[in-house]
Amino acid sequence: MNILIKSACIIDSNSEFHKQTVDILIEDGKISKVGNNISREGFETISFENLHISSGWFDSSVAFGEPGYEERETLLNGLKTAALSGFTRIGLQPNTTPKVDNSSVVNYIKNYPHTFATQIEPIGALTVKGEGTDLAELYDMKQHGAVSFGDYKKPIKNPNLLKLALQYTQSFNGLVQSYPMDTQIAGTAFVNESLNTTQLGFKGIPNLAEELQISRDLYVLEYTGGKLHIPTISTASSVQLIREAKNKGLQISCSVAVHQLIFTDKHIESFDANYKVLPPFRSEKDRLALIEGVKDGTIDIITSDHCPMDIEQKKVVMHQAKYGTIGLESAFGALRTLFDTELIIEKLNAAKSIFGVDTNTIEEGNPADITLFNPDGENTFSLENIISTSRNSAFMGSSIKGEVYGAIAFGKKTLKSK
Repeated sequence: MNILIKSACIIDSNSEFHKQTVDILIEDGKISKVGNNISREGFETISFENLHISSGWFDSSVAFGEPGYEERETLLNGLKTAALSGFTRIGLQPNTTPKVDNSSVVNYIKNYPHTFATQIEPIGALTVKGEGTDLAELYDMKQHGAVSFGDYKKPIKNPNLLKLALQYTQSFNGLVQSYPMDTQIAGTAFVNESLNTTQLGFKGIPNLAEELQISRDLYVLEYTGGKLHIPTISTASSVQLIREAKNKGLQISCSVAVHQLIFTDKHIESFDANYKVLPPFRSEKDRLALIEGVKDGTIDIITSDHCPMDIEQKKVVMHQAKYGTIGLESAFGALRTLFDTELIIEKLNAAKSIFGVDTNTIEEGNPADITLFNPDGENTFSLENIISTSRNSAFMGSSIKGEVYGAIAFGKKTLKSK
């Protein structure tokens, strides 16, 4: 792969070329030269309006479907969606059939052909079949490429199981994920507990369901040591609990989903099942606390929490609909309505160090692992923006800012046509 990128502003705080507008020469998949007025015969030349590039983004929580639910999203189309959305790596969740709970399934996913400029970093199930009873083959999965272990959207009900997982994974530097929800407190509810949702006639999940689980997990972590990641927090008190745990020196990290930073439980008034997500949209107070947590570094990672669902799972009444929204295509544009570009890039790349994934800075001699985008310009997210097979987007009709052109990584180029 021989490419010449013209007039690109580099956003990479670890690069000597940070904030410089330069040309980048890529030969055989590696950055061979960075400078001004570069020319090379026979190389494909790439240029876009207001082109910016950064180290390729990593989304730590993506679900597709395959194997088992190919009608929602295949690996092939999912990887295309991720690449065109700017993500050169994705942490693929294990909510498939069969579950990703052994090295054979990890191998299948890890070695899926790289047709597009995105690589899968498998997340192994923490427990056998994701049933929450017995620990899965964690060490074996780690040896075959799993970057973390967790049961997607399922809490660890048994605190002793979490204790054992944190103790066991320390021997091979494993990362345990614990989904923050006490199911006994949440019950059968599926929206936020608030005056607004009560007036709509819905049972609500109180903030307590999340915060109680996080409190328990942090006590266990303090006892055992190890590394714990809490995915997709949603409440103000959760932010504070994690802030305090970090101040104690615990190895704790957390993420927030893009949609939790944009929407609140007021959006449920439309009775649109695309707004049915887990955790549910919370109050404006919670949303603002999450934004502050991103800015002050308490929240390490922003994820799309991309979760495709076919039309049969969403075009039904709210209580029957499945949880989830797609989010890869809208992630950057939605975030640009809230944050400056440098902070977004930081939060879209923070998962690399936490999950133990290589970071390739934009420097001569390094592998080309880059995202191409324009941080400016405003438009409305619509069906035309969706690349996923499923169409269940909570962002439909929302204002977004900027545009992602695609990615170049792992010897592949996946870019939108001009």
